[in-house]
Amino acid sequence: MKQENTTSLTSKQAWKDIQHDKEMLKDFEIGILPPYMNTCRWFAGKARLQDKFTIKNSLEIPIKDSIALLFIIEVRYHDGETENYLLPISFIDSTHTQDIAPKGILTLAYINEKRGLVVDAIYDERFQQALFTLVAHAENVSQKTNEHIEFNRGKGLSGEDIKGSISSKVLPVDSSNSAMTFGNKYFLKLYRKLFEETNPEVDMVEFITENSDFAYIPAFAGSIVWKRDGKPDVTLGMMQRMVENEADSWVQTGKDLNAFVDCFTDKTFCIKEEVFDQVELLAQRTAEMHLALYVPEADEMFVPEYFNDDYRQFIHKRLTDLLERRYNLLIDNYTKITDPVTQKLAWDFMESKELIDEFAKEILTKEIDSQRIRIHGDYHLGQVLATKNDYIIIDFEGEPESSITDRKIKHSPLKDVAGMIRSYHYAISAKMFNDPETAKFDPIRVQTAADRWYKLIQQTYMEKYLDTFGKPHPLFKNNNEINFLLLIYLLEKAVYELGYEISYRPDWVKIPLKGIVNVIREIEKGIGMRS
Repeated sequence: MKQENTTSLTSKQAWKDIQHDKEMLKDFEIGILPPYMNTCRWFAGKARLQDKFTIKNSLEIPIKDSIALLFIIEVRYHDGETENYLLPISFIDSTHTQDIAPKGILTLAYINEKRGLVVDAIYDERFQQALFTLVAHAENVSQKTNEHIEFNRGKGLSGEDIKGSISSKVLPVDSSNSAMTFGNKYFLKLYRKLFEETNPEVDMVEFITENSDFAYIPAFAGSIVWKRDGKPDVTLGMMQRMVENEADSWVQTGKDLNAFVDCFTDKTFCIKEEVFDQVELLAQRTAEMHLALYVPEADEMFVPEYFNDDYRQFIHKRLTDLLERRYNLLIDNYTKITDPVTQKLAWDFMESKELIDEFAKEILTKEIDSQRIRIHGDYHLGQVLATKNDYIIIDFEGEPESSITDRKIKHSPLKDVAGMIRSYHYAISAKMFNDPETAKFDPIRVQTAADRWYKLIQQTYMEKYLDTFGKPHPLFKNNNEINFLLLIYLLEKAVYELGYEISYRPDWVKIPLKGIVNVIREIEKGIGMRS
């Protein structure tokens, strides 16, 4: 729980005119913002040396009997780029302060001789209700400049919910964004860290909902966009339909693997038939998602593209830069690896540097007629919710460490496929290597059983995925291109994972290393077939 802030703010202005009180706003920037934001889960700059917090913009939203202010906070650091955050605030007079969660309180305040609290407005029911009403009626809120806040309504918002009142509350879960629910039907995500572009998640969810019948995402119900005069739009929030789920697919797969380990310890190789059914269904839903994103007549943001030189250069540079950094990181940490199996995998990777570099170079010149589209971009088992008998795909924001521009680059959908295949590999490897029941067995036998499970699951997933498209399809010219592109993306994903494991989970280094070596063996097979 946030410690109570003992400071207070004072202004002779009425709350609706508070933006004109420069002295009070300066006190707010210096005395209130730094300690408050450093307690917030959504503030990503806590570990950086902070120089200054500045209210760069203040936008107004009318709420019952008052206004809420959307502060755009610029945070400057001693080193590196500045960041911008959204902080909505409102003033609650002392007769209603008991309704506010302690972590939503910024400071005690005396505004126009009224005692009360300045709070994060997401905890103010008036603000929650105002956002829903504005989205439901697709209204625009003009600002004092030539700018406005645009509230868009999507197909996922039912017409019957526009009339009358609807209950609202803040979700207690702390994360990188903030969330409110309405009537247990809708989920509104308020983005905290802002970017100078529209949010890729909103672009994707809106496009799929508005342009297809694909029903296996939380449907787009609306968005909040800051429309700026002569500058790019900035996404402030998105509302979606709520979905009931039992667990994410990582948890579901973990339960299935418990049964697999029980059989293994009894010297039996057994995968339940329902596991293959689940894998096939997820593969089908993945393919249907990609089919929903394949719209040849779409606008520039979503229209399919070919593998042009710019994209080839981008993916080659990204992969070779990753490889170089991981080679060096592995060499620096090789002496810390004591497990013989991991040592062998690391050595195979380092010995194959020239082979991998030559393979990566093929992306620059290889004839590729398959097409590229916008994709999920951060696809794995944790991004899929298991319902009673189906799946819901969530979180379309893309790779967290990539820029917003890079998250919008079109790829072969096989990049998503590679992400899910790597996720299955992680699931079986983590279970088999870390379960106390398997620790008593020969590591090579454990690895062999894990490999067999993984290969069967990968084959099942790939076959159903491609069958769902049917042949031929412009996204996949032929099997030769499919195999090549899948290996490129599998290699990129496993090499990326290696850096994380070396730095944070050295005991898990063997998992991405095995993924890399699997790709190396496939490359060698291809060379053997060509010769």
